[in-house]
Amino acid sequence: MADHIPLHPVPRSTQRRTAYYTSVPAAQRHNSRYQVEDESSHLDEMPLMMSEEGFENDESDYHTLPRARVSHRKRGLEWFICGGWKFLCASCCDWLINICRRKKELKARTVWLGCPEKCEEKYPRNAIKNQKYNFFTFIPGVLYEQFKFFLNLYFLVVSCSQFVPALKIGYLYTYWAPLGFVLAVTMVREAVDEFRRYQRDKEMNSQLYSKLTIRGSCFIRTDQLDGETDWKLKVAVSCTQRLPALGDLFSISAYVYAQKPQLDIHSFEGTFTREDSDPTIHESLSIENTLWASTVVASGTVIGVVIYTGKETRSVMNTSNPKNKVGLLDLELNQLTKALFLALVALSIVMVTLQGFVGPWYRNLFRFLLLFSYIIPISLRVNLDMGKAAYGWMIMKDDNIPGTVVRTSTIPEELGRLVYLLTDKTGTLTQNEMIFKRLHLGTVSYGTDTMDEIQNHIVNSYSQMHSQSSGNSTSSTPSRKVQSSAPKVRKTVSSRIHEAVKAIALCHNVTPVYESHAGVTGETEYAEVDQNFSDENRTYQASSPDEVALVQWTESVGLTLVNRDLTSMQLKSPGGQILTYYILQVFPFTSESKRMGIIVRDESTGEITFYMKGADVAMSTIVQYNDWLEEECGNMAREGLRTLVVAKKSLTEEQYQDFENRYNQAKLSIHDRALKVAAVVESLEREMELLCLTGVEDQLQADVRPTLEMLRNAGIKIWMLTGDKLETATCIAKSSHLVSRTQDIHIFRPVISRGEAHLELNAFRRKHDCALVISGDSLEVCLKYYEHEFVELACQCPAVVCCRCSPTQKAHIVKLLQHHTGKRTCAIGDGGNDVSMIQAADCGIGIEGKEGKQASLAADFSITQFKHIGRLLMVHGRNSYKRSAALGQFVMHRGLIISTMQAVFSSVFYFASIPLYQGFLMVGYATIYTMFPVFSLVLDQDVKPEMALLYPELYKDLTKGRSLSFKTFLIWVLISIYQGGILMYGALLLFESEFVHVVAISFTALIFTELLMVALTIRTWHWLMVVAEFFSLGCYVASLAFLNEYFGIGRVSFGAFLDVAFITTVTFLWKVSAITVVSCLPLYILKYLKRKFSPPSYSKLTS
Repeated sequence: MADHIPLHPVPRSTQRRTAYYTSVPAAQRHNSRYQVEDESSHLDEMPLMMSEEGFENDESDYHTLPRARVSHRKRGLEWFICGGWKFLCASCCDWLINICRRKKELKARTVWLGCPEKCEEKYPRNAIKNQKYNFFTFIPGVLYEQFKFFLNLYFLVVSCSQFVPALKIGYLYTYWAPLGFVLAVTMVREAVDEFRRYQRDKEMNSQLYSKLTIRGSCFIRTDQLDGETDWKLKVAVSCTQRLPALGDLFSISAYVYAQKPQLDIHSFEGTFTREDSDPTIHESLSIENTLWASTVVASGTVIGVVIYTGKETRSVMNTSNPKNKVGLLDLELNQLTKALFLALVALSIVMVTLQGFVGPWYRNLFRFLLLFSYIIPISLRVNLDMGKAAYGWMIMKDDNIPGTVVRTSTIPEELGRLVYLLTDKTGTLTQNEMIFKRLHLGTVSYGTDTMDEIQNHIVNSYSQMHSQSSGNSTSSTPSRKVQSSAPKVRKTVSSRIHEAVKAIALCHNVTPVYESHAGVTGETEYAEVDQNFSDENRTYQASSPDEVALVQWTESVGLTLVNRDLTSMQLKSPGGQILTYYILQVFPFTSESKRMGIIVRDESTGEITFYMKGADVAMSTIVQYNDWLEEECGNMAREGLRTLVVAKKSLTEEQYQDFENRYNQAKLSIHDRALKVAAVVESLEREMELLCLTGVEDQLQADVRPTLEMLRNAGIKIWMLTGDKLETATCIAKSSHLVSRTQDIHIFRPVISRGEAHLELNAFRRKHDCALVISGDSLEVCLKYYEHEFVELACQCPAVVCCRCSPTQKAHIVKLLQHHTGKRTCAIGDGGNDVSMIQAADCGIGIEGKEGKQASLAADFSITQFKHIGRLLMVHGRNSYKRSAALGQFVMHRGLIISTMQAVFSSVFYFASIPLYQGFLMVGYATIYTMFPVFSLVLDQDVKPEMALLYPELYKDLTKGRSLSFKTFLIWVLISIYQGGILMYGALLLFESEFVHVVAISFTALIFTELLMVALTIRTWHWLMVVAEFFSLGCYVASLAFLNEYFGIGRVSFGAFLDVAFITTVTFLWKVSAITVVSCLPLYILKYLKRKFSPPSYSKLTS
């Protein structure tokens, strides 16, 4: 299993604030690796300063810093109006939910084998549920999600008001039909999404384990849990392996005691107890004995006892509940809708005031509110939702990004507003396929083009050994004594290569697995010693892909690992001879030690050798003095290679027996077991012989470097969050050009206390333009005490790498960026461990890869390769945002212009609250007469896709939100007021003698104006836009013959009718044309002048 990552629950924000003024215990300070002097020992009690000048000031300045950031709190009515009411409502809802869904306290448990009746506690159903709603909450839940938007809530109130006779100003369908359509579309979409979630849950819950082990160990795949694609070796409880038959498991009296459910997927504590044996057997259980849910038994067969079920499993505990994502554009439009509502109320009050508050003025006020309700158009939601569906269809039909799937159709505009991209490493930036690239022996270096020389040396050395062993029958013991007493001589290159390759072939945790020829189930089995070790059906499995790459390389040069079990391993020499080595001890890799070791005994000679490999920072103090290791490690790291230092030490029988006694004694100690075991192992790690330095390359995904460079040029800051080791993450950050060659990298030292975090943050603060690399443990400490300062510093970095991150920590980092910066975040990953991060981000992208489909199914957008994210953001993100911004503002303009005309009309008729246009005219205006041309704006584009990809700097403008802002909104408001006034006053002025035809005249001019305004807004014409324009115009002309009852002022009051003879005259046509030209021509002139003297940035590229 991967190394242990201690996880701690994240403190609440209130705890973080108080932490500024609290200090860590004295004992913790004394144990600190930073031994600070007396005068600076009070650092632990001081908040971190954020400037050089402040850091030089005296102690009193520190205590003023946190207060300086505390903003003035609003109180009383001001607080209630400015969002307090929303806070109160949310608090009440949370309180009710907590009352209804009180979480049961998690406890440790005892599980008896074959005796479920002995379990006293009730545990959760062993089922996963990712659905948002159930049968009873679906309709209330969907309605709540819709009516929490001001726009929909407003129209619900307006529509309900039409049931009151005194307030009715038109037909019910003019209000309820659009609202019903919006709700119906939303409910159908949510129902489809919910059904898909139900099907995925059903498929997941139908997968059960039903396997049995024979040899006491098996392999599992954990890619959906921790993102690592390599197989992990798991070991069974040893006392159950001695049972004669499987059925005996249920006849013994035994139980498992396990710790309470935890978030940490890298640790487990428990005991197995068998009571019916004499004496009672107690066996400790660790992470090696566990199979977590969401892992796959990849090799071997297993029978286990279930400890955690349902929502108490590690995978579910590390997955956050999916949230309903709302795009930034929708929130901005919601704010503009509120501004329109204030304008609506103000206009209605003005009309009632000018009326003189005569009669039942409050009823007139409400009628004016209804008359001007088209200021806030219900068609805004319809158009935007249909636009989002169109953008999703365009993304999925793009041949340049095949296989892309849009799973959340409500946020395509988010792709054009991103500032932070948080990416996984394994399987996302890299293919997780390691290739051996370099072997360095100190005086000579071998690369991929000189590996044949190594192969020749290996073949020659083993052929000489074979001939010597066949010609010499001397016992191994005397030869070992002679060898140990012989003086040191300079080894030949051939012998050094032989020693290095043998060390690499032996020092690892790799197990060869062979496909079973007899079985038809497709399962793999271990090869027996007497089997034919054929190369065709052998695969290597280990917890690290680096180790597999090393063993595959030794096979390519002639020394092949053919078999391994818990006590021995066999190598095959180039000549076909089987060499057996007994495994005496294995010291696995940990993130603390940064190295792994193994002690083996050669069967043929009896020699005992201690081999070790690890990171250069750990091994440099262990190996004998040399003058090349540090320099060559730096050279390989600059090439993007992952380096490992390999060393050995020969042990006599006496030395090993002494070590084994001390090692076993340390393992039995109760107090400080880990420290004592580490001390015993470290006693061996002295003056080891340096054998070689290896360089392995983790192959990057296709076009990762140019894609990351494009994103960087677009102003997107990239953070890499990975569960991998610090050295590996740093290496990939360099090789992928996440960190450019000219930038420095600051590796944040491990910190465990507030004082250490304080000093390390101040050291980092003095660095400029350097990337940050930090581990999950250190990050947790920094966020506990210095959340604001850390995020502020990290956001200034060109790139950030967080290694050893748990799934929960990844999601927490996303939420921190959202909270502290207010910018839009995107998370991309390919494994089950990335799901929480993907769901927490404003925009989640999943990659379908080796680690399965869990990330892509949970994401908002699913792609097949990382390089596709460039086109997804630069082209589709840009187009979606630009088009929706234009569409939303134009729909608002369409409502504002008709409301302006209504206001002019009412003021002319002594502020009477009667409608200008009735019934089908209002519905037709928002639909068949103008809908198609307005909606055709979803086909508009300002720059060609090739240009957007070539100049990613254009993306920076999108993140500033200039396409939809209060400035652009006010411009459209002014245009609407101007055009509405011209159309209404023009109609009244030119047609004073034919006053009864004013409705037909003004409405005709209005339709012409809207069609011309669409043409004015379009930047790139599409043939469908032309069709939409002429189709709408044709529909209006054709409908004139059928709508004569609507073209009259007040219809009932004036009894007006459509004079077909009149509208076909030249007088009618030129006067309508004159009004239309006056309303549109000035805007065309202004647009031309603006483009000439203040052109947008993209116009310079398209010219």
